[in-house]
Amino acid sequence: MTPNIAWLLDRVPDDSGILHPLLALALALLLHLAAAGLARSVEPRLRGRMAALGDAFASRLRAMLRYAFSALLIGIAAAFWPHESVGHLVLGIGLGLSVALLAGYALRVLAIPRWAVLPLALLLFLSIVSGTGGGLAPVGAMLDSVGISLGKRRVTLLGLLSIAATCVALFALVRLANRLIGRWIGQAQSFDPTQKLLAQKLAAITVIVAAFFIGVDLLGIDLTAFAVFSGALGLAVGFGLQKTFGNLIAGIILLMDRSIKPGDVIVVGDSFGWVNKIGVRAVSVITRDGKEHLIPNENLMTQEVENWSYSDRNVRVRIPVGIAFDSDLKLAQQLMLQAASDSPRVLRNPKPNVWLTGFGESRVEHDILVWISDPEGGVGNVKSDVLGRVWHLFRDNGITIPYPQRVIHTPRPADAP
Repeated sequence: MTPNIAWLLDRVPDDSGILHPLLALALALLLHLAAAGLARSVEPRLRGRMAALGDAFASRLRAMLRYAFSALLIGIAAAFWPHESVGHLVLGIGLGLSVALLAGYALRVLAIPRWAVLPLALLLFLSIVSGTGGGLAPVGAMLDSVGISLGKRRVTLLGLLSIAATCVALFALVRLANRLIGRWIGQAQSFDPTQKLLAQKLAAITVIVAAFFIGVDLLGIDLTAFAVFSGALGLAVGFGLQKTFGNLIAGIILLMDRSIKPGDVIVVGDSFGWVNKIGVRAVSVITRDGKEHLIPNENLMTQEVENWSYSDRNVRVRIPVGIAFDSDLKLAQQLMLQAASDSPRVLRNPKPNVWLTGFGESRVEHDILVWISDPEGGVGNVKSDVLGRVWHLFRDNGITIPYPQRVIHTPRPADAP
């Protein structure tokens, strides 16, 4: 095919040296339009299969396909175009733009910041253009010549760009791997929510460690030179970040023994709410006021914790009520049971109950005992609803709720002589 393109170019007169580059530019634009058409037809078929990568990937799928097809088609055309010509350089510029834009979209999908995306995209563009315009060696030599000497080592612009590109690429791969593994674990039917969370966190740690050693190998960093320094740093980190590592280990233990799970309703000190997330450092507990308390994992291991939904989500609520001594005791207890049974959040099984708990100074004391199965909805609103119903039933049936009374006797003053 190469001789055919060269044969066609030989038949096209180009006395000014402009016609052949214009033909290459027209070919690049035509191939880009063809790539857009291919992306438009292929994108609906791939959208369902790529749903595991998230909504951000699906929204940019067509653009990534367009630039991927464009890079493929222009790359094929550049391979068959006569080398060391201006037309070949024009196709190289089109290829570089397509690859750079493809990399930019892919990195933005993985939530890589723009300040890291732009240098990497620019580096890819320059690499491809220089490769099509005469090779990477001159550009590499120029970048390597710009640098400074620090002791026995020389820091060059080429080395800094290589480190930056490697770090961004590994960071993007870590994001992609965590997203794929997280979606796969989340769709596993054999794991409960706690086991899924633990598996995701362990997988994330494994991916980060693997990326670190891969990056060290790619950059050629000699870790033996840092043996003494890393030992001193490790000792300092051991003392300074002892609480941090303690919270990390405590979080893993909490996820393994499943004593506290996302969705549980717990009480820790003055914090009452339902567990939203078990993180690396702290557990997020959302209270009924909408406030989110971040409780260190180590506190949950060392302090007393009330878990209202550890083995059973049913919780009994105690509602104290007092009636006057001259009230109809049996009728009052029936009205209390009716008020409890009519409350929508109160369970029918176990059924509500009323206990007579004592005789106070001015009233007969009772406890209404009700059961609920959604403690994350709070208990104060259940008490309020039952007490409101009790108030109306007592008022309609002549049952009085006494209030404390005090009788003060003042001695009469002695008669004056």
